[in-house]
Parts: sequence; C-alpha cells; structure tokens
Amino acid sequence: MPRGSGHGRRTSLERRWRVRAASHRVSPGHGREGPIVPREEPSIGDLVAYDRGVADWKRGVRKVLYPAYEARMLRRMPANLPKHIGVMLDGNRRWAKAVGRDTAHGHRAGAANIEPLLTWCDEVGIEVVTLWLLSTDNLNRPDEELEPLLEIIVDAVDSLADQRRWRLHPVGALDLLPAATAKRLKAAAEATSDVDGMIVNVAVAYGGRREIADAVRSLLQEHAAKGTSLEDLAQRIDIEHIEEHLYTKGQPDPDLVIRTSGEQRLGGFLLWQSAKSEFYFCEAYWPDFRRVDFLRAIRAYALRERRFGT
Repeated sequence: MPRGSGHGRRTSLERRWRVRAASHRVSPGHGREGPIVPREEPSIGDLVAYDRGVADWKRGVRKVLYPAYEARMLRRMPANLPKHIGVMLDGNRRWAKAVGRDTAHGHRAGAANIEPLLTWCDEVGIEVVTLWLLSTDNLNRPDEELEPLLEIIVDAVDSLADQRRWRLHPVGALDLLPAATAKRLKAAAEATSDVDGMIVNVAVAYGGRREIADAVRSLLQEHAAKGTSLEDLAQRIDIEHIEEHLYTKGQPDPDLVIRTSGEQRLGGFLLWQSAKSEFYFCEAYWPDFRRVDFLRAIRAYALRERRFGT
C-alpha cells in the first residue's frame, strides 16, 4: 500500500497499541495484571486517523466487491420470482438523525432512492410494485414536518411521471390530502396511463383499515344504485365482491413485502392483500437500502416454499 494510506496509519497505530499492551505486567503475589504507566499512548488524532482509514478501506472493498457480488446473485437468481412486491420505505427520520441532519433531509434522501429501487425491480422482471410513502397516521404529524414531506412526495412522483418508464397508480384516501397534492398525484397517473411498463402503486394517505372500509362503502353504494336490498346483498357478498372495490383491484396480491429500518411489523400495509404474502425485514434505513439488499430479499423469497396458508 502507498505511504500515508489508511492501511499504513492503522499498522502504525496497532504497533503503538502493542507497545502499550506489553507495558502491563503481573504484580508479584497478587495473581492479576497490574498496569503501569504505558510507554506510549495513541493520541486523539491517531484514533481519528485510524477510524477514517478503516472506513476508507471498507468503502474501497465494497466498491470493488459488491458489483461482482450483485452480478453473481443475478446470474444465480431462481426462476420463481415475485410478480408483485410491496415496499415499506421506513427509516427516513431515524437516518436523518443518525447523520445529524433535519427530518426533511432524510425524506429527500429517501425519495432519491425510489427510482433506483424501481430500476432494480425492472431488472428482474417484477410486474407490480407498491410503495408506501405516507400512511393515514402520518397525516397527524406537525404541519412543519408534513407540508415539506408532501411536497417531497409529489415532486418524486412528478419526476417518475416525466420519465414515462412506469405506469403510476395512486392508492390511498386521496380525499384526506390537500386538494393540490391529490390533483398532482392524479395527474401523474393520467400522464402514464398509456405506458406499457411496470405498474407502480404510489400509496399516499394509505391505511389498510381505511382501504377495507372504503371498499365496503363503495360496494354498498354500487348495490344501492342498482336497487339491491340489504337482504339480497347479505346473501351475495363474498371475498371476491370486496376485492373488486379495493384500491388495487385487478392486480395480483403482493407475493413479497419488504420493510426497511429493522421494524418487524406491517402497520396495516396492504392489510387485505398481504394475507398470504412472504415478508422480508431489512435492518438498513430506507435511504441506505442498496441493490444488494434488494437482491438478497428476492433471493430469500425465491428460496422459500410458499404454502399459501395450507
């Protein structure tokens, strides 16, 4: 390694620590180690240099090895891949706190990772992706956080619509959103309605319980308009009738649901549709979710034996 590299600094510091360790001796008659004044103590500057050197070394290793590792995973990917993937993009705020930035910065970093994810999904032939960007519970956040977040979301959706690579489909209680926000989401859907590509459900103001309630309400309104009596409806209503009124009607149920940030709960995401889904929980916060994390999730799914509740 060239002089001055992270490896060189680390070797120098380790040599100093060995000197320090050698300065400890066994105290006579006590049977335990008794420290004496070390001959050489690493300085704060040494410690910082060591940490930076190790971090640089790790980044270098990842940069070299990960692309090859990802390519190998793609070559060995089994054939039984999911058709529909749901993704809970969780951890933006905790990521921002960890890097010492404000919450909006975390949401912007998360939004920047959406397009790469969709590209990875395209690479392996996923047909439908559902992205949970904002829950109905999130609407209760303070205005100073919610307003920038809504703007970040619609900007991200507008950017995806401009590319015309995917067919966008907003799902959620859009009536709970500001009128301007709902209008932009609907405009993105209209602008990509003729795109022959992967379907991307953009879940904004989405809650699983709210979706089921909306589906039942829509079903009742439909039959009321037809003049169906409650007695007749009670005899005819079944699972298929309700599914026809879900936000995702006409789409396959999610085969795989991924949640980032280490949390291991669904929180109501695709509550009806995920009854027989496989789940994958990733420790990384959403802004740090990488292609290799995605491929690992796909591989884990492909290696499972799905029983569909039997």
